[in-house]
Amino acid sequence: MNLRPLGRTGVRVPALCLGTMTFGEQCDEKTSFAILDKAYEASIDFVDTADVYPLGGGADKVGDTEAIIGRWMKDRGVRDKIFLATKCRGAMGPTVNDQGLSRYNIQRAVENSLRRLQTDVIDLYQTHFVDAHTPIDETMGALDDLVRAGKVRYTGCSNYPAWQLAEANGVAAKSDFARYETVQPRYNMLYREIETELLPLCRASKVGVIVYNPLAGGVLSGKYKVGQYIDEGSRFNLPGAGKVYQKRYWEDVKLGIARELADAASERDLSPVSVAVAWTLAQPGITSAIIGATRPDQLDANIAGVGLQLDDEMKALCDGFWWRLPRVPVIDGYR
Repeated sequence: MNLRPLGRTGVRVPALCLGTMTFGEQCDEKTSFAILDKAYEASIDFVDTADVYPLGGGADKVGDTEAIIGRWMKDRGVRDKIFLATKCRGAMGPTVNDQGLSRYNIQRAVENSLRRLQTDVIDLYQTHFVDAHTPIDETMGALDDLVRAGKVRYTGCSNYPAWQLAEANGVAAKSDFARYETVQPRYNMLYREIETELLPLCRASKVGVIVYNPLAGGVLSGKYKVGQYIDEGSRFNLPGAGKVYQKRYWEDVKLGIARELADAASERDLSPVSVAVAWTLAQPGITSAIIGATRPDQLDANIAGVGLQLDDEMKALCDGFWWRLPRVPVIDGYR
């Protein structure tokens, strides 16, 4: 597995990171273990999760995904061989103080994640999305405390626009706090907003970029067709999250583009999944792409995308898709 520098840190991580938001809802524990085993055998020892996962599981299931990963690492005896990333910010309880990026919530959240993951330290602890109600210096100070206490090795953020990442790291520099060493944005052929400001900022300041949705929620796999009914159990039908994914990708123009990609890939005896992964990993400044699955065999085409060299015609086709989409305003908040 291709290893890449994690920003300015001394750590090297694989070009693919295993995303786990399906664990505990879309796939049971046995299947989750099988997916983790397959990824680990393929040298994908970078695992990303969040305290609020599984996706679509609801309030009674938050934390289940971390617990599954903790049991797998203990059962397989591999904790010291995994670069483990998780996140905090989302609602973990019924009150307003059971969420957010206050010192109060961060300190409780990390202790609960450590317990569920059955570990003494989290390698990369990320703020899941922006908290407009908490001063950034409070958040960065709380995260710095975790690093100094040895409970967290590095900190990162997810879904931050460039200006808020810059603001946060500016506060960290001024106060001698640990800074955000990584950012986790949405990125794929059908969503390239980060190329305007976020990626140039990250390249200039050596912040690692760990992108999610490289397959656009599965749309770029080519399995969905224009006019198709959304299958039960699909992420596009999950409670809450399904509406978010439909808004992102369930449009005739995007489904049509996915069909074009699938046809072009087929002409070259390639999977569109492999092509989508290869295109994402070839973009300047990308450290790692987060892939997910509900079955172990779904990882095969993702893994095949690592090191795949696209011909000039295919690269031009992939590059052109984004510019054919209608321009829409970028919404602040969760991106």
